[in-house]
This record gives sequence, C-alpha cells and structure tokens, in this order.
Amino acid sequence: MPFSDFLNAIKPLQKQYKKDSIIVIMTGGEPLLRNDLAECGMQLRQNGFRWGIVSNGVLYNNNIHNKLLNAGMGSVTISLDGMAATHEWMRNSQYSYDAALNAIELISSSPRLNANVVTCVNQRNISELDEIHHTLLQTGIKSWRLFTITPIGRAANDKDLSLTDEQLKFLMEFIIEKRKEKRMKTSFSCEAWVGRYEEKVRDGFFFCRAGIHIASVLADGSISACPNVDRSLAQGNIYKDDFFDVWNNRFEIMRNRSWTKTGQCAECKDYSICEGSGLHWWHGDRKEILRCLGKVK
Repeated sequence: MPFSDFLNAIKPLQKQYKKDSIIVIMTGGEPLLRNDLAECGMQLRQNGFRWGIVSNGVLYNNNIHNKLLNAGMGSVTISLDGMAATHEWMRNSQYSYDAALNAIELISSSPRLNANVVTCVNQRNISELDEIHHTLLQTGIKSWRLFTITPIGRAANDKDLSLTDEQLKFLMEFIIEKRKEKRMKTSFSCEAWVGRYEEKVRDGFFFCRAGIHIASVLADGSISACPNVDRSLAQGNIYKDDFFDVWNNRFEIMRNRSWTKTGQCAECKDYSICEGSGLHWWHGDRKEILRCLGKVK
C-alpha cells in the first residue's frame, strides 16, 4: 500500500482529536521490510501523529535505529520468543536470536523511547522464562510483556504452540513472582481476561480496546479494529470508504459485544465482567470462544 493512501485516510482524525493523542503503530508482517519506513514516520510526525513499530528485530541495526529516531519514532516493541534455539525454531530464521538481542540493546539505550519486549509463550519456551528474564535484564530493557498464542493459522494444529491449563497457571504465577521482584516491569498482555489472576499479572483490570480505542488499516486497505482480530470483522476499506465515518458509525459489533454471550460464555457467571474476553478469541462463525483463559484455576 502506498503510504500516502494510509496517511490521507487518517488525516481527518486530527480535526476531532487533540494533537499527539493518536499513536500510529506500524506492524506486520515486518515493518522494516519497507525501505521508506523512516520517511513514513517523518510524514506522520509532520502531520501531528506519534508513531512506533512492532518488529522481529532481524533488520534492526544501528543505522536503522538512528534513522527512525531522527524521524520521530517514539516506541518500539521487539519480539523475543525464547533462548537461541527456541527463538529460531519459533521464527524459522537462523541468526534471528542474535539480531533480536542486538535490537533490544539498541532500543533500551535510548531513554526517550517507549521500549519493550514481547514473548509468545509456548510449550517449548515456558521452561526458559527465568533464563529469558535474566537475559533481558542484562540488555537494560525495562518492560517485558508475555502473551499466549491464539489457536489460529498454524497454531490451530501445532500443539507445541498452545499451553496446557497447568502451564498457563505456571505462567501466571511466574509473572506474579517477577512483578514482586520489581527488577523489570513484567506483565501479561491485554489479550484476555484471566479470572482470579486479574490485577495480579498486569497494572489494570482486563479491557479489550479493539474497536473502542484501537482501529487498524490492513495491507489491502481494510478498516478493522486490533489487527489481531478475525478479518471478517473488517468494516470497510480506505479505497471506498471514509475512515472517520467507519470509525464513528460502523464499529458497533466491536462496541456492543452482547453477541459473544453464546456457547460456553452464555451461562458463565463472570460474563458481565469479561464480556467475552479478547475480541481476537472469536473467529469463523463466532459461535464459540476459542479458549477461555479465565477458567484456569
């Protein structure tokens, strides 16, 4: 997609919201595959938008780092999915571990950046969490967020990518322990309601912001909420629809989630609290949540 098409689509937001109140995050895929990424970022800043990236870190080097900083980049998230062998298995890319560590060291060296690391926890790396934590402390990074993996795509059929209930409980307890240590801000992501672990594994109570505080423009121009939600939830396209109109008038399915009161959620005593958990856990015909993390005791 030409970046000018995206920028023209979102410019009207500036008339409605305060300057710098909107943050544009470029993710993927891999945003560093764009040779014009710094130029895109500069255009965002010139038009009053803050911006950042989510990257696997493979192409992130000192030259890129300085270019993006000079273009006004304010936030960077780098993925680290295990120690060397495990990370490279997950990423299916040799040498990606060293590249990711180098990227983490670079972003942690820039105080003005909102810099953090994310880890997709799975059966192969869950035993490495302490080692990953120790390694990240050595890089100087201050924030680490941990995710589970939604069972879609290849994860739907690869059992190594999904945690058992016991492993999920272990992950929650691990996060609680590291938060008590306060050596690095460690938290569970915003991906799902986690029942009795709420307010213990992150700073606030679970709230899915998809379609409420978060919108996205996908590679084909589709207008959706969080880019992790099912593509069937897209509510328009910048090549035929006005982004601002879609944001204001077509996101009812994301803002009124009563339709999620079905399947196992229909009789759940906690439904009024979680309202169907994270929106990205609803795929296909959306008759049943893919998994309820809040049931883990």
